[in-house]
Amino acid sequence: MKRNVFNYVVFLVLILTILILAKPDISSAGKLKPPSETFSPGDWFLGSIPPNLDKEKPPIVFVQGRNSSSTSWYGETEYHGINDMYTKAYEAGYQTVFVQLHDSAGNGSVSQYANGRLLAQMLSEISNHFGGEKVNIIAHSKGGADTQAALVHYGAHQYVGRVITLASPHHGSYLADLAYSWYAGWLGSLLGQKDDGTYSLQVGKMAEFRSVTDNHVNSRKNMYFTVAGMNRGPALSALSMGGQYLSSYGDNDGLVNVWSTKIPYATHLFTDPNFDHDNIRVGSAVFSRIEPYLRSNSIAGIPGLNVNYKERVEDDVITTALAQTVLGDALKQNVWTEQSFHVNETAPGNITIYTASDDVEVELISPSNKKYSPSLKVDSAKNETSFFNGATIQTFNRNNLEIGDWKVRMKTKSPKDAYLFTAQFNENNPITLSMAGKVKQKDAKFLIKNPMNDKKTPISTTFSVHLVDETGNEINGKSSIKVLETENYTGTLPEVPKSGVYNVTIDVKEKNVEGTERTRTLIRSVYIEK
Repeated sequence: MKRNVFNYVVFLVLILTILILAKPDISSAGKLKPPSETFSPGDWFLGSIPPNLDKEKPPIVFVQGRNSSSTSWYGETEYHGINDMYTKAYEAGYQTVFVQLHDSAGNGSVSQYANGRLLAQMLSEISNHFGGEKVNIIAHSKGGADTQAALVHYGAHQYVGRVITLASPHHGSYLADLAYSWYAGWLGSLLGQKDDGTYSLQVGKMAEFRSVTDNHVNSRKNMYFTVAGMNRGPALSALSMGGQYLSSYGDNDGLVNVWSTKIPYATHLFTDPNFDHDNIRVGSAVFSRIEPYLRSNSIAGIPGLNVNYKERVEDDVITTALAQTVLGDALKQNVWTEQSFHVNETAPGNITIYTASDDVEVELISPSNKKYSPSLKVDSAKNETSFFNGATIQTFNRNNLEIGDWKVRMKTKSPKDAYLFTAQFNENNPITLSMAGKVKQKDAKFLIKNPMNDKKTPISTTFSVHLVDETGNEINGKSSIKVLETENYTGTLPEVPKSGVYNVTIDVKEKNVEGTERTRTLIRSVYIEK
């Protein structure tokens, strides 16, 4: 009798052990984790097979963004807790697959071409694992560009049906332009944040990518859906500061402007004012809204969706209205560095200082000699939501900036330090810059409009143009700028040595009769083809 009881207990323990081992791993927060993980670039692994697996639904491959790994889909987000995207897909009966791109090694980000080549190989292996079945892809941020590189340029379109991109910068990010601008050179060098992934997301570089991708024969062999957000992130966060800078360029999610998330032959599903660049990938926030488009891998049209495919995508002129002053340089240890900027109308403003070290004293001084301390100081981590990895960011938010000359003073205790200063103003008549994202050398021109309206006509307007290459070196040769009429100026960029993306920084300096001077800074990248 005792022996039978013993055998029965052993049998129960064995059954329980098998059930525990077979059950998907659940984190302390109740969210699923894949049964196994590997983090070498080129690795891919499966999520657990759901008990309600629907074999009619194609497997989902998750492709994460810049400076990230597969944990982007089931680990901690930057600001919104654990991501339950994998959990939601599992509960809906989908087989899931996770991939590791080059960024997972933790050595910085790489271009969409490098990641695309690696992803294409993995997609071939994944499709083969499922007996040649086509998979669908959900991609976040730069993962959208990595995915398109794989499908269009490396032939992986044959392994994939549909692609949904979440806040992907298909046309680049102006934060990448800022990171590679003339004034950010010192800071970028000290932080070491200049890598191929950041470089590839400049507006000019992405314009070149779009031209060779959107007109490629493979670009229409998959069905694309896009999603965007308009929330700049949690208050007092590094993401919200990026969103403040991008606000000059329109609605954004803290890292990417809404206009950049769309491609001409994709169906834009929605733009949600509640989503920032971090929570737009969270399952409980977005999965139910995109899941209906994942139930099939067919690239045939979906009833009720209007898709207007452009057969050829042209290089469009990009026009942006800017009211900002940007400065940057090295900082000397224990010595006050002072910079000034002019405010010509009472309006809200935002002043932000990025420094390489966190031991920098900063103060803002008004024209009436009032001193202000920073409203916020945060450190920027190395993640998907930052273009200034490792920088310390201090900001001043003023509801009304007093008219006159303001000063910012900075002093560092670090022997090696640098700063990037941006001041943005809510002016009624900002300066506009119009320039194509990709041009031939003979057409490397730009148009500047400086509307006068109720402003006093300046007695002089001068321009300082800096054109730098990918290494930060300035291109020799002057830019010619001509007056078309009172408010409009046209300029020509200098001759460049080779085709590539170049960063343009233009300081527009106005001097008025009263003797006051104001400088407004225009920053853009452009791909110049020889």
